[in-house]
Formats: sequence, C-alpha cells, structure tokens
Amino acid sequence: MHGRVGRREISGRARHTLSLVNPFPPTSRALREPNGLLAVGGDLQPETLISAYAQGIFPWFNEGEDILWWSPDPRLVLRTAEVHISRSMRKALKNSDWSLSYDDDFDAVIHHCAHVDRGGREAGTWITEAMQDAYLRLHELGLAHSVEVREDGQLVGGLYGVLLGNMFFGESMFSLQANASKVAFIALSRACQNSDIELIDCQVENPHLLSLGADLMSREDFENHVRDAIKVDMRSLLSKPLCMVPTPPLPLAMRLAKDLPMSAGDLL
Repeated sequence: MHGRVGRREISGRARHTLSLVNPFPPTSRALREPNGLLAVGGDLQPETLISAYAQGIFPWFNEGEDILWWSPDPRLVLRTAEVHISRSMRKALKNSDWSLSYDDDFDAVIHHCAHVDRGGREAGTWITEAMQDAYLRLHELGLAHSVEVREDGQLVGGLYGVLLGNMFFGESMFSLQANASKVAFIALSRACQNSDIELIDCQVENPHLLSLGADLMSREDFENHVRDAIKVDMRSLLSKPLCMVPTPPLPLAMRLAKDLPMSAGDLL
C-alpha cells in the first residue's frame, strides 16, 4: 500500500531479462536508492504477479513507464494481532453504523483507489488501467480480494490486496469519509487474525499505516515469513504459478472460513 513513485533514471543493475523459470533476479540485487528497485519490464500476467508476490516483490510504476518491480528493505508490515485502535477510533467505531462486506464490489474499490482525492496528494496514479485489469483478473481467479465499508448501502471506503496461502499482500485503500479506510484495514486485520494469518504486507512506510500499528521488518525476515505462510515449495510454485489459484475460485469469506466482522461495531 503506497503512493506514487517519481520518474527516475534506472541503473543498469536493476534491469533484468526474463528467465525461463524465475522471471526475477534475487531480491538481494535490489537497489538501495531508490530503495528496493529490483527489475524493469516484463508483464502483468497472473503467472508473473503470483511469482512476484511469492518472492516478496510487487509492481509499482507510473502511466507511460516500463513496469517497475520492487522489494524494499526494510518492509512495512502489520502483525494482525497487534493492530492498534486508538481511543478516538474506538469511539468512532462505537458510534458508527457503517457496514462491512468482502469481495462485494472489487471493481469499484480498485477504481476508487485509483481516482479518489487524497487531500492534495496525487491520486493513485500507479493504478493504471493495465494494473486495474491485472488485479481484476486475479480477483476472478480468487487471489485478489477487497474489503468494503458502506454507509446506508453507499461505498465510503475500502481496500484491496492479494491472498496467497496464509499471507495477505495489501495493495491500496481509499476513504470517501474520515476513517473509512482505517475501518477497512482494521476489519481485514481482525479477519486475518481469526484465520491464523499473522502478517499483512503494507509494502512501504507511511504514517497512515504506522498509526494503525504497522512496523518495519527486514527483507530477510519478511521473505522467510512469506515462504512459511505460502506453504508451497518455491521451485514448484515458480514452475507452475497457477498452482496457487484456489479451485474453484473462492471469495474472501470462504477463503478465510471464519465468521467475519460485518459492521464497524463488530471491530471493538
């Protein structure tokens, strides 16, 4: 979950020709500046994205740029058992009549993430049409999921990300009303915690997620956790990435197989 990356001249060390098995170089070759830039080029096909996430790599680039692939060190993560709900947030949850849903309108969530006004900051310009199409395809495969926050049936906030095994990789969130994205994130954290998903990837440091309890983790520790959470041999996964696709594709509620919070008040 991150903001816009500026256009930069890319070092030749970060360029990589796709191999037959693993489309990415070792993450140890990622640049220190800009932090985590690993590779340039490739595509956004499901197989490529699955291979990337399984190795702790994500795409992040602007319209008109080559696809940029990142593996920052350190990594921002949230331990789901440690999500922080401030006193003011508890009061807001108690007084809220917002409802929660999961995978109810993935298309609208990713559209809002791409276009919502971020209070003077640029909109989610990295969520290009190609990116939206790619994650909609992952959603159709049962790998990308959304959380929606509604008031009187109208969407006021939400988030989306990718679930591989027991690892949730957060991508982006939006708010049309104050605290709506925080409510979506707390709901995701609670749902993951109840289903033995210990960690949510938040990608790069930002104050919004730090206020909710996210913390920094070394790349090595993060990658070790991802391997344990995915529970699929990496060689097998890289040779056949679609082995991670649930059959049949399942919504988040069925992937987690637990009762999910259905209102803001349920998060207390």
